[in-house]
Amino acid sequence: MTDSQIPDAAVISSQLAEVLYSGGLKTTHERWRSLFSSDTFHFQEGLTHRERIELSYRRLRLVNDAVRDPQGLADDPVELTAIHEWAGVVDPGMATIVAIHYNLFLGSLADHDPTGRDLSEFVDADRIGTFLCTEVAHGNDAVHMETTATFDRASKGFVLTTPTPAAAKFMPNTSAAGGAKSAVVAARLIIDGSDHGVFLFLTPLSDSTGRPLPGVEVRALPQTASSPVDHCATTFRDVRLPFDALLQGDHGRLTPDGVFTSSLGSPRRRFLQSIGRVTMGKLCMTAHSLGVMRHAVDVSMRYAHTRITSGMTNGQRVPLIAHRGHHASLLDAVATTYAATLLQRSVVQQWGLTAGDDREAYERLTAISKAWITWRAREVMTECRERCGAQGLALVNGIAMQLASIEGAITAEGDNRVIMEKAGGEMLLGGVELKPESETAPEDRDLADPQYLQDLMADVERIAHSRAKERLRRRAASPLARWNATVTPAVALADAHVHRLAGEALLTAAGQAPPGLSGDLLRALHGLFALRHLAAHSGDLLARGRLTAAQVEELPDAVDHVLAELEPHALSLTGGFAVSEALLEQHPMLMLAP
Repeated sequence: MTDSQIPDAAVISSQLAEVLYSGGLKTTHERWRSLFSSDTFHFQEGLTHRERIELSYRRLRLVNDAVRDPQGLADDPVELTAIHEWAGVVDPGMATIVAIHYNLFLGSLADHDPTGRDLSEFVDADRIGTFLCTEVAHGNDAVHMETTATFDRASKGFVLTTPTPAAAKFMPNTSAAGGAKSAVVAARLIIDGSDHGVFLFLTPLSDSTGRPLPGVEVRALPQTASSPVDHCATTFRDVRLPFDALLQGDHGRLTPDGVFTSSLGSPRRRFLQSIGRVTMGKLCMTAHSLGVMRHAVDVSMRYAHTRITSGMTNGQRVPLIAHRGHHASLLDAVATTYAATLLQRSVVQQWGLTAGDDREAYERLTAISKAWITWRAREVMTECRERCGAQGLALVNGIAMQLASIEGAITAEGDNRVIMEKAGGEMLLGGVELKPESETAPEDRDLADPQYLQDLMADVERIAHSRAKERLRRRAASPLARWNATVTPAVALADAHVHRLAGEALLTAAGQAPPGLSGDLLRALHGLFALRHLAAHSGDLLARGRLTAAQVEELPDAVDHVLAELEPHALSLTGGFAVSEALLEQHPMLMLAP
């Protein structure tokens, strides 16, 4: 291709954006990109913690005005996750309460026999919804929570009670900020002394001024290092609820006469059905992480092109991007961000298409994707912050506050480590379909071949599975000792599985790009992403005969070759993120003269 035939950088960025946003950039994504680029959502300097929280609630109501169908939003994964991809960039606190109000609260109400329930005050955002599940002593083991909702035959209602300090609902946004609030509260349904498991109960928390209603006690928690949200500990002292407060469904129904029926015999399965919105919540946390990650990479890449530093000869001045020591980590970040975004697109597209046993597999995929993507977001954004030096520490430059918000995403909707351990264990028991080993000898294959790289990532997955299986079969002093021996390779299995899927999503996207440079760049990104992953596992691959010694020695040169290919197009690649120019103009570090 001659210089005259090379497409304009803006054309390449546009083509990459079409692939990255699955063709939705001019429709769903553009609406939210435009809204959150407006003056109302620009960063405000000098606010106190409380003022920033209040601002987030005011912005939530602006979002509600822009939502076409607030009640139906929870069942539209494309629209709901699109909001989160752009909201977290401008206001991580707002993004958090958006996720809670629309998904966890309204979504839970919609999922449990909503017929006849008046939701107008929540749909209009006159009353904000929140979600109370986790307790001080019960996080990832929330199925063992202690809060009770006891059926009272005389009133045909319920009495909601926090029996011990350890049962306080931990970290919900239940303060007076934002005005009137209600919650769906997870509590054990007690009927005539019998515990029927955990269900959700619609519970008013405060009046129009935000003052707690009788029996509801709210205590502000210390400020966190994550998104600025009004975290509180919330308890209930014999709060009376009407009969229709119970959110019912096939997993559990109760008549006004106290007759309980359920299609599920297991209280644990009833609990999981009750809090089913947590799966969509994982998609929201992932979308938030992707949005702030793309923004941080774009900002740091632009900064690298405008910040001038010393070259290698006396008096020479060059942009930071000219140095391999600087652009290598940024291009790694670009490759990871593309792979993570395209993995998320694949997961979102599968929402609602699965049922039965397939549903369990989908929920596991959603969970490990959330863990993997939020972890990668923290790594990428930490690198971006460092590549921007002191400028990256200023909140107004759009990286530091958003990086802190990732800590909340890592913990919310299931702690990442626990998610990966649980998934790894399930995959050992048949929850994964391993790719067959390639029959072509590694001596006959080339590290420049994308399919070879994908096959090698499948080998890494298979090796982790084999190692974990072997550990699981060993004799041990106790079941816990056996699991302790198994858990590390089990987590490695889950990590290798999602790595392979992310690479697959990126390679598939390369095939869908228009012929020419954009597709070539996506294949190069795939190469960089895969080679970095394989280099970390080259010992295992060599020992198992999946890489030759010569190929192991070739890996660093292969990485350098791809970096050299990508570096001239770095801005075109981040241009594919379609970050709003109106937002970028708000970052002083990008306005500095070279």
